[in-house]
Amino acid sequence: MSVASGRFGARLQRAVAEHGPILAGIDPHASLLKDWGLEDSPAGLAEFSRAVLDAVAGEVAAIKPQSAFYERHGAAGVAVLEDLLGSARERGVLSILDVKRGDIGSTMGAYAEAHLRPGAPLEADAITVSPYLGTGSLEPAADLALEHGKGLFLLALTSNPGGDLVQHALTGTDTPVALEIARHAEKIGTSASGEWGSVGLVVGATVGDAYRRLGLDRAAPSVPLLAPGFGAQGAGPAQLTEVFGDSAGQVLVSLSRGLLSAGPDRERLRGRAEELRLQYS
Repeated sequence: MSVASGRFGARLQRAVAEHGPILAGIDPHASLLKDWGLEDSPAGLAEFSRAVLDAVAGEVAAIKPQSAFYERHGAAGVAVLEDLLGSARERGVLSILDVKRGDIGSTMGAYAEAHLRPGAPLEADAITVSPYLGTGSLEPAADLALEHGKGLFLLALTSNPGGDLVQHALTGTDTPVALEIARHAEKIGTSASGEWGSVGLVVGATVGDAYRRLGLDRAAPSVPLLAPGFGAQGAGPAQLTEVFGDSAGQVLVSLSRGLLSAGPDRERLRGRAEELRLQYS
């Protein structure tokens, strides 16, 4: 099983049990760097990333860096992301890299090699992927992830404007697209009894009753759920049960601005992470 110790789903499940459900979104917007008194530069990015990891290590289930905010600084920014992922790995903090990769064949395989191969410079424990070129297009990433104890999170029900036009649409078998994605995640995620699968879903906390109304809860009972939309986007602790029902215990509460606004002081950040963990546990 290479450098990863056991299936990703089981490791994530243990992390949530030990540290609570908060997923720390590391999204270094230019405006946030300014609020922290940092330059919008690779140096500012590096200081920001170090401070966040120092503050949340041991207080959250995992970190979720948004690759775009590092890539916008070119090679120097990607080097900062590489350092962040390596430091998280050294400290035993799970990382879910938000890259939303989606392609076919050898190209998807190359994306997977970049992030899921042990020893890769940008190695993460899991990545977000887009299934909208067909669930079969994810096969190279799924194969590599499961081989090395890594994970995937498939975009299923997002809260972006117009997302429902695609995600709620019916296939030729009169099945909502999002439901087909959920079934695929459950099928390929391989887990032991009582264990989370290693292939999860991205489901926004602001999608109302769609998760249950479309049947995703019944189709994918073992998958972890990465849920953006908490905090600044409007969802709160009540949405854990309102949106996800009996699946609330499998939700990773993704928070970025709601957490990072407490910086740059590391102790304030750590205190905010502790506060959020109590609110959502």
